[in-house]
Amino acid sequence: VWPPGFAGVKLKERYKVSLIIQAHGYDIYGLPFTNEFWYTRAQKILNKADYILTVSKKNAMYIEKLKVNVPVYIVPNGFDNNMFKPLNKEICRKKLGLPPDKKILISVGNLTKGKGHIYLIEALHKIVKKRKDIFCVIIGDGPEKNKLLKQIERYRLSDFIHLIGRRKHMEIPTWLNAADLFVIPSLIEGNPTVIFEALGTGLPVVGTRVGGIPEIIKSDEYGLLVEPANSEDLAQKINFAIDIQWNRENIANFAQQFSWDVI
Repeated sequence: VWPPGFAGVKLKERYKVSLIIQAHGYDIYGLPFTNEFWYTRAQKILNKADYILTVSKKNAMYIEKLKVNVPVYIVPNGFDNNMFKPLNKEICRKKLGLPPDKKILISVGNLTKGKGHIYLIEALHKIVKKRKDIFCVIIGDGPEKNKLLKQIERYRLSDFIHLIGRRKHMEIPTWLNAADLFVIPSLIEGNPTVIFEALGTGLPVVGTRVGGIPEIIKSDEYGLLVEPANSEDLAQKINFAIDIQWNRENIANFAQQFSWDVI
């Protein structure tokens, strides 16, 4: 919406062509509602479009709040099912040097406040008081890194949580296939592609009820939902989910509706 949508409006006016804007992320569910200036700007830009695409019903609700009189179509994000597919867990763990006898959690995302990693670390602090067979890998980098490292040190969790920084996109399928559970503790989201990628490998998801996440995890056959910013709820759901015998083939099959071929 901003700034590409604004540029699109100018190009439409100059060349007399149709304009489609995809209202995708923070500039639709966050920025317009910070003050009147951004609200008015987003509203004017979107009302100049011929059609609007967005990635979730939740995002469509925000567009409705902006009083936009343009047709809105919901098209979820997609994933590459040729890359993100089930692989042998034991082989993947051996390749990555991960412990074969642990319950492995994985989280992938930028280390920002909105991704909610502090609540994941708090949840693990609660879990390891009762069980020591948990190992969590957090992939990503960002401004919260030092704060999260200090939190891990303060809770004495360095044997249970590793922040491994960014990894190439082509490496992520191996990490996902090495895990038992994918955790996304976000406080805000649009329609996170990484969930589709995790599901595509057959990995169950524990995610927060924000953005489009509840629109993806509609059944407890594929994962569990938790309240955002609630480490107690997150700890309980992780503890429960980690011991379930998930049908990973069914999960991978469910994900195919979000493959790029379909989307």
